[in-house]
Parts: sequence; structure tokens; C-alpha cells
Amino acid sequence: MFETVSEFYTSGTLLKMAFAAAAGLIIGLERELKGKPLGLKTCLIVSVTACLLTIVSYESAMLYSEAYSRPMDPGRIPSYIISGIGFLGAGVILRRNNDVISGLTTAALVLASAGIGITIGVGFYLEAAVGVVFLILGVRIIPDMMEWMGLKKLNEIEVRTKLYLNKGTELTTLLKQVKKKEFGLRRVKVKEEGDCIVLTCIIVTDKSTYTTDIFYTLKSLEDVRQVEVENIT
Repeated sequence: MFETVSEFYTSGTLLKMAFAAAAGLIIGLERELKGKPLGLKTCLIVSVTACLLTIVSYESAMLYSEAYSRPMDPGRIPSYIISGIGFLGAGVILRRNNDVISGLTTAALVLASAGIGITIGVGFYLEAAVGVVFLILGVRIIPDMMEWMGLKKLNEIEVRTKLYLNKGTELTTLLKQVKKKEFGLRRVKVKEEGDCIVLTCIIVTDKSTYTTDIFYTLKSLEDVRQVEVENIT
């Protein structure tokens, strides 16, 4: 495609791939700071590869269309990139044993890395830069601003709890006691298990509350034998 190294440099290919790598690093850094499994390396690889394949697709369409005496579709390879990224994104979406879905944001950002790479590969640098800015605003800056503004929903965490209670426990009274501790309750489930009653539920509370504080608070309630807590947010 490029007969000399100088043609490679002057074609802008190196600049495009460097820009794609930088964009992938910025997106991946946000996931890395969150401790997610797909971080810097993955987003960089996805972005650079998508950029490279887009360049190959467009360059080959211009180079070989005359040789084959028919027009070639320069968007064919980029369209396959988007389809292929779906498999990678699906790999990070997890359904935990508590029916909580996680990894959707990471999967979306992997797709975004590919999209940014394709955009840079076509040569739309400004659009790619604006896209990265809006992505970072959407996943980092705006949520923090909303939290700072005091929107209650964004300041909440969910903690999965399991309480082992004495057989004669008055469950309604117990739940009222939990609510008096300023804890919200969701998905309450009760069943008998051996010589005790097992109550599982989701406790909703403020982000400033430590999971250990929830544990000690529930443990102090009357008729509670054993407590299990798990932060699922």
C-alpha cells in the first residue's frame, strides 16, 4: 500500500494511529481507575486496531477498485469491526448470583473505543476528540457533579444482606426496626431453613455508610443470630 517508509509517514497513518492510541488510553484509564477488568491495554488495542483496519479498508478501496474494474465498499471492514466488538463487550457483562447485572458501562466504552478508532481512521480528528471529551464527561465528570448537587439516587449504595433469625421472630417488627435505622429495603425474601428463619433483602443507604456499619447495626438487632452483607454497587 505504501511503497516507501516516507509515504507511510506523510500519509498521516502514523498520526492517526498515535491519536487512536491516545484516545484509547484516556478511555481505558477511566476503567482502570474504577478497577474494572478491561482497562488501559484493552481499550488501546481496540482503538488502534479499529483505526488500522479502517485505514486499510479505505486505502484498499481506492487502490484496488480500478484493478478489479468495480467500486469497492470502504465501509465494509469498519462495519465488521462493530459486530466483532459485540463479542468482546459481552464478555465483560456479568450476571452475578444475586441477579445484579454489571459491566454494561465497560462494554459500552469498549464499543466507544472502536468507534473512536474508526472515526480517527477515516480522518475525522476533531469529531474523535469531541467524542472522547463527551465520553469522559458522561462517565466521570457529570456523575460526580450530580452527586455533589445532592441528587439522592446517585448518592445511594445497595448492600445485599442475609439475616439468620430465631424461629419465633416477629418479622414485621424487625423490618420496621431496620427502617428506623434510615435504611431502605428492597426485594425482601423470607424462608424457613432448619431451626431458623432466613431473611434476604437489599438495603439501600447513603454512600458515606460503610458496609461494616450496616453489618454491626443489623447484628445488634434482637433475635438476629447471624448476618451476611455484600456491597453490590
